[in-house]
Amino acid sequence: MIALSTPELVVACLAVTLGYGVFGLIGFGANIVALPVLAHVMSLRLAVPTLLVLDLISASLLSVRHRASVDTAEIRRLAPPLLLGMALGLPVLQHAAERWLLLLLGAFVGLYAGWSLLTAPRTRVAAPGWAWPAGMVGGIFTTVFGTGGPLYTLFLASRILDTARLRATLGTVILGAALMRLVLFGTSGFLTQPGVAALAAVLVPCALAGYALGSRWHTRVPQARLRRGIWVLLLLTAASLMLRAAWGV
Repeated sequence: MIALSTPELVVACLAVTLGYGVFGLIGFGANIVALPVLAHVMSLRLAVPTLLVLDLISASLLSVRHRASVDTAEIRRLAPPLLLGMALGLPVLQHAAERWLLLLLGAFVGLYAGWSLLTAPRTRVAAPGWAWPAGMVGGIFTTVFGTGGPLYTLFLASRILDTARLRATLGTVILGAALMRLVLFGTSGFLTQPGVAALAAVLVPCALAGYALGSRWHTRVPQARLRRGIWVLLLLTAASLMLRAAWGV
């Protein structure tokens, strides 16, 4: 049974379609777009495991489709700190108050979007050692919100200059992180809570439709203009989350 009203379910469907459309377009960003909107119509502890189910499907499609282009060396470098960060994030999701989680999510999304708007793309190759801070912090946010992708995307984007290889590698990392979250959430009870399975079943078609549209338009939409629009949208949703948390709504 889905414990959402019809208007709330419509908002959830639109958020997921938009989020996974962004994922199809640029190879990451589904959760960081969808989750701030979903947090207005359901609890984070329901939204995060529901999005995990959608991540498993969409990341599988991307990684299988482009598996020949995956950079396995970078994945081996990033995997240990990413897994460690994910394990550290589970107690935060289990025990932190919802209000503080909303504030943290809003601050993270707002800072990332603002930084992305104000900084120019970098062509400098990052040192391999940056895999540890990017992986650990990204892993924590991946478990708590499913939004750690931008952090290890920044690292991988500075290491892999070919767009096709970067997109394929990101899809594989996101799939691996989703499988790890599946284990963590399965053992902690988040996946078996009432409403997750039914809500995921309703939202899967929305995710697939968004991913298909995004993939179709991947080479047709100017990436720079698209990203600026996404960052502005994220700034607005981040501000709304922080206001909601500050007012205790």
